[in-house]
Amino acid sequence: MPTQVPIKEGLFTWPSDEPVLLGSRCTDCGNHMFPPQGDCPKCSGSSTEVVELGRTGTLWTWTIQDFPPKSPPYAGNVDPDTYEPFGVGYLEMADKLLVESRLTLAEPDDLEIGMELEVTVDPLYVDDDGNEVVTFAFGPVGGAKSEAGASHD
Repeated sequence: MPTQVPIKEGLFTWPSDEPVLLGSRCTDCGNHMFPPQGDCPKCSGSSTEVVELGRTGTLWTWTIQDFPPKSPPYAGNVDPDTYEPFGVGYLEMADKLLVESRLTLAEPDDLEIGMELEVTVDPLYVDDDGNEVVTFAFGPVGGAKSEAGASHD
């Protein structure tokens, strides 16, 4: 099994069997941000701290990514012959902020605005060193089988 590495340090707790999304909180005004930032876009303060945003979020809206995103910046499979659609959604995290995320569900019938989803890690690609690069994603609470990339035709 290849070594798993996060797509970027500091986005979620890693390694972890129960990953938690990480953000930042402005110590001046209390604004929460994702990904973590050093400056607050709300009050322009520069005093922030890294905080755990939690494991679960409420699906606010979603779509299915039916075609390969432009690369860069997208780092996953962009080969139109092997590309598999995946869900993309905005999740409300504990009344703090909306987070855009990959979803492990790719079937429209499985997605419903207002449903609770939880953070998981999802394989994205294998890098030049043979590491499996993983990213955060949201999937069914309780760790149901990942369906990222499942066709919905």
